[in-house]
Amino acid sequence: MTEALTAPAVKPANPNFSSGPCAKRPGWTVDVLANALLGRSHRSKPGKARIQRAIDLTRELLEVPADYLIGIVPASDTGAVEMALWGLLGARGVDMLAWESFGEGWVTDVTKQLKLEDVRVIRAPYGELPDLAQVDFGRDVVFTWNGTTSGVRVPDGDWIPADRQGLTICDATSAAFAQNLDFSKLDVVTFSWQKALGGEAAHGILILSPRAVERLETFKPDRPLPKIFRLTKGGKLLREVFEAATINTPSMLVIEDAIDAMEWARSLGGRKALQARADANFKVLDAWVARTPWVDFLAQAPASRSNTSVCLSIVDPAVTALGAEAQAAFAKAIVARLDKAGAAYDIGAYKDAPPGLRIWAGSTIEASDLEKLTPWLDWAFAAEKAALKAAA
Repeated sequence: MTEALTAPAVKPANPNFSSGPCAKRPGWTVDVLANALLGRSHRSKPGKARIQRAIDLTRELLEVPADYLIGIVPASDTGAVEMALWGLLGARGVDMLAWESFGEGWVTDVTKQLKLEDVRVIRAPYGELPDLAQVDFGRDVVFTWNGTTSGVRVPDGDWIPADRQGLTICDATSAAFAQNLDFSKLDVVTFSWQKALGGEAAHGILILSPRAVERLETFKPDRPLPKIFRLTKGGKLLREVFEAATINTPSMLVIEDAIDAMEWARSLGGRKALQARADANFKVLDAWVARTPWVDFLAQAPASRSNTSVCLSIVDPAVTALGAEAQAAFAKAIVARLDKAGAAYDIGAYKDAPPGLRIWAGSTIEASDLEKLTPWLDWAFAAEKAALKAAA
């Protein structure tokens, strides 16, 4: 890397590299929402038709089995995960996997809010996966497929047996539409449009296998459930939730935006095309990291590196010699410099993660924009390192 302080001549066409909400799909304009069903009831015939269209596209693009149910629920991915945890857990012991902040959040909910007694927590530090061989599938298992705040993902579903006794509850919010989710190994899958497709916030997707439905209809939790978490009535699943009748009022504007994103994805060739885009995006960053001595992946093992939430550590000796607060300040200064230049927005590491950078490389990002971004990253680092030397 040449530590030139002259700013690159060309900026990314779209500098939005936030990990949520993520960049809109290429070519998006507000005009795509012109026909959104505004001012109409979501329970009207046209309203339910648009919601069902969003469900049908989700099934088609993710290749969700026909006997799995798909529902649109409140409160983004968090709401979808919470509905699963509160409604399903407690029938047997549970193994919780945590290797970044969202997984740790689910551990807190299960141990301190639900206060389940038979809970095993299998952890790994940022940058690593837990030992998946420790998981007992005679128990329920809760895990994130892709650790959004660490950039560490499970490489596949091979570690999950098909003949498991417990349920697998998978937070897949930054994996959906970019990684191959093996639904035969998953009983509950959750995600949000705001990450997966550059959609708008506040809506979550909850996907249930027949085994998950059976649990809901045969297990009665010994705790009160708020209305927003209730998926059964009289011991039977509220199937209307999975047939375009949502628990609470959805935004028809958000529904229309999600439909637009999925229609775009469909026009490209579906899930495989979206995954190929994310893989190509990651390759741009992977090649840059390989030739750049001041940066490295937070994820240690290549097989577990995310192709969406790419988390990076600053490994230059002049920076690693600093204390933790100074390292965080250095990374934030790079982020601020790029923001001010209009070259990249919102690429700082998550607040609970180690200091560094986080760049979204999912399917709605263009590889050409990442190619234009990397010289700006080098420029910002060189400028901040020069400032560090001047202050010494």
